[in-house]
Amino acid sequence: TTTAPFRVLMLLDMSGSTKSYRQNIKLSAARFLDALAPDDRVAVVEFYSKINLLNDFTVDKNLAAKSIALANGEGDTDLYKAIDFALERLAKERTRRKAIVVLTDGVDTDTRNADRKVLSDRPENEMATAIRPESGETFNRMLSKADLQGVTIYPLALPTGDPKRLADPTALQLALYEASRKRLQLIADRTGGTLNAINRLEEMGKLYAVVAADLRTLYTLEYSPTNEKRDGKWRTIKVEVPETDLIARSRQGYFAR
Repeated sequence: TTTAPFRVLMLLDMSGSTKSYRQNIKLSAARFLDALAPDDRVAVVEFYSKINLLNDFTVDKNLAAKSIALANGEGDTDLYKAIDFALERLAKERTRRKAIVVLTDGVDTDTRNADRKVLSDRPENEMATAIRPESGETFNRMLSKADLQGVTIYPLALPTGDPKRLADPTALQLALYEASRKRLQLIADRTGGTLNAINRLEEMGKLYAVVAADLRTLYTLEYSPTNEKRDGKWRTIKVEVPETDLIARSRQGYFAR
């Protein structure tokens, strides 16, 4: 396992829908800091209808812990804009080992409003398949930026807003929620990270520790493609290992630019 230090940006969802989880969010995020190596540099950003950098990249984990404790907010969720902001900050860091850990319920307000419009004239029996989670200009621009930088993104998904917890959820509620979760999965798959769903609050700290351990097992691989054209097209890649007890997880590909 490589021991090169990481640049980790923590994104904390402080929108109105996460208010009942604030204490658990902050305690778990603080535990994540304890799992990082001493020379790992961490930045903390809160987001809701605004995006605020609470501290820039630093090895001072006490400073980061204070930022986590001060995190607050309300209102809408600018999730994809927040990830885009995080990528802009990481672009200034001169290292290949970069990651974003985002704690969120996965609901980007602007995207959900667009999804509602798509479903507005659809019968209930068509709602489950009417939304294309992979579409959306802001969403895809953010993914393309992550591709170019080679940033790994780890979403930690809060259970807020899950309609399956309701006695009689509507087809609209189920379709909107499923689309938001599929987009979180797409973010993780595209960047080589993992989506960890938090089903119970007591799992939150454990999942942060899992992500911290995963960061320590990331490798940087290089290869020379047989197709040397820089035509901007998507090139799929697959990493395999001969050992049957090991699992290789990697980015799904890259744009040849």
